[in-house]
Amino acid sequence: MTLTAPQTSYSLSEDLTLITAAARAAGDKAMEFFGKKPEVWWKNGDKSPVSAADFASNDILKEMLLAARPDYGWLSEETDDDKVRLTHETVFVVDPIDGTRAFIEGLDVWCVCVAVVHRGRPISAALYAPVLGQLYQATSDSVALLNGKPIHVHPPRETGLLQFASAADMITGLEDGYRAGVHRIGHVPSLAYRLVMIADGRIDGTIVKTNSHDWDLAAADLILQQAGGSLTALDGKPLTYNRSTVRHSVLCAAPERGIAALVAAAQALENH
Repeated sequence: MTLTAPQTSYSLSEDLTLITAAARAAGDKAMEFFGKKPEVWWKNGDKSPVSAADFASNDILKEMLLAARPDYGWLSEETDDDKVRLTHETVFVVDPIDGTRAFIEGLDVWCVCVAVVHRGRPISAALYAPVLGQLYQATSDSVALLNGKPIHVHPPRETGLLQFASAADMITGLEDGYRAGVHRIGHVPSLAYRLVMIADGRIDGTIVKTNSHDWDLAAADLILQQAGGSLTALDGKPLTYNRSTVRHSVLCAAPERGIAALVAAAQALENH
């Protein structure tokens, strides 16, 4: 699905250039901490870690993006939520480091995620994985790119199992017939990166546990959409971002042609 070009003060390509530069700068800043045992704190609500690198990356993003677009709202995992964002039609939604646990452990699967969200849907997105040397980009009027080259979801598999990246209990909770055709690959610590793995055809899908957040999803959602995939709730509808509540229930992601079957198989997970 391709969205109609939005009526904002800036073009999609102008916003993409800006958020790409910011994502790269934030990723480069995070690399200054990578592998050097940065200071780590634990958040009270969900006991998840946040490192000095997360805060440094967030500072770079906020400074670059809001200086260039002071009329846009702001939503970040590492900034206290200001409900003023709800008064803005256009909002930056960012995750300074998606996959902080992996980052702290010296693993390579973490990324900086930046999206421009307009009227509830992402319209420009950049996802930068510095250690892997991978830059994913998309706008709502163009194809998804990986390092400047178009990407697309995997074509239909005539033989073999569907390759899924999900927690084991999410796979076992699928309807029996569907589950029999799924192979679970090893753990992928970054949710956003899991979604772009579908976008570039390496895997066929994922099921996302309750309590993912806008910042985990918005950039990768658009990249997946423009690569021929879909991320939906269990009602089969696309996600809406920049609501008063930024948490989401169980989600499904797959190529567009396969999303309906996955959603149907995942109905039992609704209260998971």
